[in-house]
Amino acid sequence: MARPSPLELLQGTLDLLILKTLSWGPAHGYAISRWIQQLTGEVLTVGEGSLYPALHRLEEREWIEAEWRLSEHNRRAKFYRLTSRGRQQLRTETVSWGRFVDAVAKVLNATGQPV
Repeated sequence: MARPSPLELLQGTLDLLILKTLSWGPAHGYAISRWIQQLTGEVLTVGEGSLYPALHRLEEREWIEAEWRLSEHNRRAKFYRLTSRGRQQLRTETVSWGRFVDAVAKVLNATGQPV
């Protein structure tokens, strides 16, 4: 099995973060970006150059849907929401991410030499 490149891993992680954000309800792109930034204590920031291609990719996969609405500032904005396929993908990716984190933690916490 080919190892994913860092870009693929980053995109997959961003996809997961977006799906999780939308699991709490519809949001426009700026709100998604701000939520991720605020929740992570500004450790993670998602720029427009990464966010909107990811949103379009998720739409193409039918994991999210979008509609135009007025934002809280009375501006027209595209609001995204999770689809049932997106909810299923979020569950799947959450399990995979948990396994990945556990595996990395085992390596980082190892105290001996590999056999």
